This record gives sequence, structure tokens and C-alpha cells, in this order.
Amino acid sequence: GSMLWAARAVVPHTVPILGVNMGRLGFLAEIGPKELMASLPRVLKGEGRVEERAMLQARVPTWGQTFQALNDVVVGRSLAGRPVYLDVSVDGCRLALYRSDAVIVATATGSTGYSLSAGGPILHPESRDMVLTPVAPHLAPARPLVLPQDAVVDLVVSTEEGASVSVDGQVNRDLESGDAVSICRSPHVARFLRLSEPSDHYRILAERLEWLRGINPAEFPELFEQRGGPK
Repeated sequence: GSMLWAARAVVPHTVPILGVNMGRLGFLAEIGPKELMASLPRVLKGEGRVEERAMLQARVPTWGQTFQALNDVVVGRSLAGRPVYLDVSVDGCRLALYRSDAVIVATATGSTGYSLSAGGPILHPESRDMVLTPVAPHLAPARPLVLPQDAVVDLVVSTEEGASVSVDGQVNRDLESGDAVSICRSPHVARFLRLSEPSDHYRILAERLEWLRGINPAEFPELFEQRGGPK
């Protein structure tokens, strides 16, 4: 959560962020606590590269406010056990009317978060595309969609039980029936300082999600001798 907060806090400045993984997954973090002191001289010498991540901009017209998100914008119910109706349009074309727990609009960064848990795909972290993922829709197609970077998603809420909009899971506001939320790619980007190579993304992804856990390298020596196996 600290990295999400930091990314929003520095908007619109072009300050790169170096993440230290103090938690569990740490997809955005570049180094661990034990590597921090050894990595600082490289940082101070200007080594490394800056990786840019797309952000979202959410606007609620009735409030006249806009919000920036690095991970996702979620529009959904505010009471457990009470689904809401969400009228979803993309680029002005009506897509679906979901009776569901929520609809997630995620960036590539957020595609490994809540959206992934709801069955959404994983995008390359530097992709500018977005993911639209319905959460537990009732009697409606539950297929997530990958949307192009210039898409505009409009969600209109209909509920008698209360609804809310959540930005990165950290900024939460109540919505009333009839409120609309418009989501598009933000003109701002989050910048992260990387000391690793770009190809390390796939290694980190496999490690964080434990895709190779439980595989015995001795059973597949021809695969692991050159590529390396799970640690």
C-alpha cells in the first residue's frame, strides 16, 4: 500500500520511486531490506533505469472531483450481501448491465491485484492497456476485457442499498443511485527506479505467484540445468 500512496502523492512531479519490499508480494518493490545499503551507492551514482507505469484517472461528475490511481478503480456495493446494478459503457457504447458485487477497472500494474483475484488477466507492467473485470456478476457474462489505452469507461450506479467507489483500495467514497464514474488513462505516469533488467519481470512474476513451487528439478533436469529452477 505504501507504493500506491507514494505514486499518487508525487503526481504530477517526475520523481522516480525506489521501492523496498517490507511485505509479502512486493510486485512494485525493487529490492529487499537486506539489499538496501548495498544498492544505495548504485542509486547515488545514477545507475539503473526508470520504468514508467500507466495510471488511471477517475472522475465523478456530480462531485466535480478527479482521482488518480496506480492499481485500480473499483465501483461496487458498500454493504455485504447486497449487489448493485452497474450500467457499463465503453467509449459511449453500452456494454453490459451487471448485477454484481463490483466492477474493477485496472491498470497493467493493478492486473496482479484485485482484478487477478476476480479472474482477470495479467498484463505486462509497462503496458498502457486497461482491464475491465466484473466481480461476481449474477446471470451475466463474467468475462474480463482488455481495453486499449485510449478507452473511456463509464459506470452508472443503481442501488437502494448503497454503493461506493474505491481508488487503489485507499481512497473510498460513497455513491448514490444515479451517480456516474468515468474512468480513463491518466495523463500522469508513475516512475519507478529499477536496478534489474526488464526481462526480470517474468522471473519475479513466477517467484511472487509461486508458479514453480512444488516442482522437483530432479524430475526435469533437461529443463532446469540451463534455465534454472525454483529456489
